[in-house]
Amino acid sequence: MADVAREARVSKAQAARALGAYGAVSEEVRSRVLAAAAALEYRPNELARSMNTGRSNTLGVVVGDIENPFFSLAMRGISDTAKTEGFDVILINTGEDVAAEAEAVRVLLDKRVDGMIVAPASHLSVGHLRDAVDSGRPLVLLDRQIPDLGVDAVMAKMDDISFTAVTHLIDSGHTRIGYVSSLDVGSWSSGQGMGLGLNPVSERLAGMRRAFHTAGMSAPNDLIRLSAGKPQPIREIVEELLLCPDPATAIIASDSLIALEVLHTIQQLEMRIPDDVSFMMYDDMPWALLMTPPITVVAQPVYEIGAAAAKTLLAHILGRPVMPETLVFHSELLLRGSIGSPKKVTEGA
Repeated sequence: MADVAREARVSKAQAARALGAYGAVSEEVRSRVLAAAAALEYRPNELARSMNTGRSNTLGVVVGDIENPFFSLAMRGISDTAKTEGFDVILINTGEDVAAEAEAVRVLLDKRVDGMIVAPASHLSVGHLRDAVDSGRPLVLLDRQIPDLGVDAVMAKMDDISFTAVTHLIDSGHTRIGYVSSLDVGSWSSGQGMGLGLNPVSERLAGMRRAFHTAGMSAPNDLIRLSAGKPQPIREIVEELLLCPDPATAIIASDSLIALEVLHTIQQLEMRIPDDVSFMMYDDMPWALLMTPPITVVAQPVYEIGAAAAKTLLAHILGRPVMPETLVFHSELLLRGSIGSPKKVTEGA
């Protein structure tokens, strides 16, 4: 600061006001100070500035799997929205591990972020999230909800669209419908009747069961497979679903990463979509249209969800009116060519 003031031929106080955009300073002085700062390649000490102002102009984001395009696109919505308000973003990936998530929250608190957006890995182990709330930093949950925490959540509403999607499969003749998800049962289940908390997967399963109940049938619970987070387990699950004595005639993938492994396994089994098995996935990826046939998807407004999470967090930080505690977005079923009638129905026709 002293060097900038000397170069601009002003006092340190004038240089500080010009660079910090506060207090009274003439345009002529401001121009000289900014020119001197540029010539000297001056960069402010952001840590010192945050200690003086009480704000770091930084948001922390914690997600389970940045390789999952859902989180990548949501992150783009968060980052773009933060940028318009002059905020930077620190992203930490946890691999859906609660211990890693707790460490991530601790690191972000130490870095004095102004607030956090977290996609929680569990609704059972939330002590670290309570610590974040107790620290006074605003917290917004992304894609998952924990009502007892008393913080805002931004997510897509999944039960109704799941009901619509599964009803379409049932109307197409399918009664053996498999569902494959990476959701860690141990992190979300209370152990009492598979109570999976409030997250997209629990809503999708509720919609699926409602569709079967409405059709007067029991849901094929033996074909619902969770905790499928790695390629090899996914392949083994798909082989079991398709080669068991009473196989699935349709499979729903919980996200696009799982979908790729499912499709790869179907190809290795030399089965055809939709002749041998129908297929549907959550999230609309560009490659879904390039497949033969194009893949039927449930499209979520992922970018908008991320942007809304950032807007909600910034509203808390900047003292603006805040949206309802839980903000939900609606998704859309995009019917393409990957759904057909079950093979046994076609052969018996």
